[in-house]
Amino acid sequence: MRLRFALALVVLLALSGCGYNTLQRNDEQINAAWSEVLNQYQRRADLVPNLVNVVKGYAAHEREVLTQVTEARARVSQIQATPELINDPEAFRRFQQAQGEMTSALSRLLAVVENYPQLKADAAFRDLQAQLEGTENRIAVARNRYIKSVQEYNVTVRSFPSNLTAMLFGFETKPNFTVENEREIARPPKVDFGAGQPAPPPNVPSEYSR
Repeated sequence: MRLRFALALVVLLALSGCGYNTLQRNDEQINAAWSEVLNQYQRRADLVPNLVNVVKGYAAHEREVLTQVTEARARVSQIQATPELINDPEAFRRFQQAQGEMTSALSRLLAVVENYPQLKADAAFRDLQAQLEGTENRIAVARNRYIKSVQEYNVTVRSFPSNLTAMLFGFETKPNFTVENEREIARPPKVDFGAGQPAPPPNVPSEYSR
């Protein structure tokens, strides 16, 4: 009995000294950071239908831009954003691409809005715009926390001697938001104001149909 206890104690000390506890702690930090990323992206997706409907009330003929936003939201919704997604580099890449397309489509929509002073003055639109801006800021903060969490975890997984512990217990490096994707998301959209003129707002915005 004493021998078993001593062996268990030796194993515990060895695991702790080889980074096992650090790997576990960093893995949990990543899960928490990822949950916040998903929470903020979902908040943005929930705002989009209302934003599209309000814009359509003043600029129904901006059909292409409205369709792009609606389709981008549909693509985002098609991705099952589970915790397991961060362990699948290809699924993570598709998630980033879909969210980047959503960001780009929203940027085009807000650029078009500049052509409609009455829409910009609408109280409902101003409220939605403020919520969207706040959400984008929260997304940036959540992504930054996730990036740092994954960076810390990946360093532990790849460093000696904790890399031996990671290999023994199946801990693998996780995909992260990359500099290339950040640049793509931040790239300003091309907007053509040459076609179409502002239309007078209808009395009641109707449901946007794709």
